Amino acid sequence: MNPRFEAIYRVNTSKKCIALTFDIGWGGKVPIPVLEALSANKVDKATFFLSSTWVSARPLLARKIKHYGYEIGSHGYRHENYTEHNNRWITSEVKAAEKTIRKATGVTCKLIRTPNGDMNQRVIQLLGSLGYSTIHWSKDSMDWTNPGVRTIIRNSTTGVQNGEILLLHASDSARQTARALPFIIRKLRAQGFTFVTVSELLRMRSK
Repeated sequence: MNPRFEAIYRVNTSKKCIALTFDIGWGGKVPIPVLEALSANKVDKATFFLSSTWVSARPLLARKIKHYGYEIGSHGYRHENYTEHNNRWITSEVKAAEKTIRKATGVTCKLIRTPNGDMNQRVIQLLGSLGYSTIHWSKDSMDWTNPGVRTIIRNSTTGVQNGEILLLHASDSARQTARALPFIIRKLRAQGFTFVTVSELLRMRSK
């Protein structure tokens, strides 16, 4: 099946790899510590889904993510559920986000994570027709709830399978993510996992 017309939760692959993904919707305090934690632990492949309202407010931070070499995907424009809106509204939001992210970073996004992960088949098909692959997740760190560093680590590293997509956040609401990240990275490496971008993961799909 064409990955543009289905939601991707994880990828069926024989390779022992995982995609770390970070949503950013607001704030300027958490992104830098997250980037520094990735860099300090020699993770050069991760995917950031950026809200374009955040990109508009903090274009230098958006460019810094690109400078670090990480993949950039769209997290839409306004943080509203797409299933509650018609196709014209969704198209307008996606195109507005696309333009803003491209202006700030030079990146034309091909991956999108819908606000709140909200979607249905209509939304997925529409996004596919606009040239996007809709990326969900198979492993949720729950970091946005700030449940404690140990809980975030446990949620992120227990029962991990090949081709997982791990949901993390780098918005200011996720106050414990940067502290948990080095431990998550070390534990996953100890289990034999390597880190890839979502786009790389999609290319690994078993036929």
